[in-house]
Amino acid sequence: SCTLWRMTPPEPTAAALDLPLDAHLHTDLSPDADVPLDAYAALARARNVAELAITDHLDFEPGAPAYAYAEFDRRERVVREAAERWEDRPAIRLGVEITWQARYEDEIRAHLRAHAYDYVIGSVHVAREHPLARPATAAAWTASRTVDEAGAWYWEEVVAATRSGLFDTIGHLDVIKRWLVPYYGPFEYEGHADTYDRVLRALVEAGTALEVNSSGLRTDIPGPFPHPGEPYPPAAVVGRFRALGGTRVVAGSDAHRVASFAAALPEAYAVLRAAGFERLAFRRGGGALEIDLSGSSPIAAGAAR
Repeated sequence: SCTLWRMTPPEPTAAALDLPLDAHLHTDLSPDADVPLDAYAALARARNVAELAITDHLDFEPGAPAYAYAEFDRRERVVREAAERWEDRPAIRLGVEITWQARYEDEIRAHLRAHAYDYVIGSVHVAREHPLARPATAAAWTASRTVDEAGAWYWEEVVAATRSGLFDTIGHLDVIKRWLVPYYGPFEYEGHADTYDRVLRALVEAGTALEVNSSGLRTDIPGPFPHPGEPYPPAAVVGRFRALGGTRVVAGSDAHRVASFAAALPEAYAVLRAAGFERLAFRRGGGALEIDLSGSSPIAAGAAR
């Protein structure tokens, strides 16, 4: 319904963000989110966020939460109809966040050949059956492994996802630290430079954008695996990406709840600016394009089109 957004109106005192893009958002078409798309659009208009990528989850492992949760035709219809309702204020793009598992590469590739998205994120997640997913098994599993051994599977999948050439960006690049920090301590760049460099070089070689995901800065997540209080990845890694020749970056809040819309996204933009980046890499269904990072009244300027 075009009136759903009125159920969750923006706070009248919320400050304008003046940002050109939030490139990572989940609606109630993801199994772990509960936000009608129009609620995000209302907030974006109120807070001057010019463009949104709706990137609901898609899994390819039978039985996984986002496996066949919402069919492509339904997701496309919901996004395209919202884009018409909001008349590019904000502009709304059809994206997807695909859970990458190398064993499903053929299925992922076939899906992307058959379905036209504006923008595609590839992400590696900790599956429900992995020992790290539950405190009851994570403590024993990590006790018998070094931090490098515990995370090796994750980084191998990230590199494989990057080299597949299927994705515009890799989501929350080092989110594995959320599950490792409770057992190994802070996940600092210096102690993992070789691992980070391997992944960052793969991104540079593939021309895949580095996403700065601001969800790592949120502190409202209960449970044994809180976010680490820094973006995925942190500033040192973003700076290293630029030093290695990386030129393509993007930013997203990875919101799953209304209250998380664009949460800490200005901080993610600040990390990018501090590293010397002036433009975001994005796609609107065609070829790659760039969006000015300045965010100076982007909606009034035409949604950075």
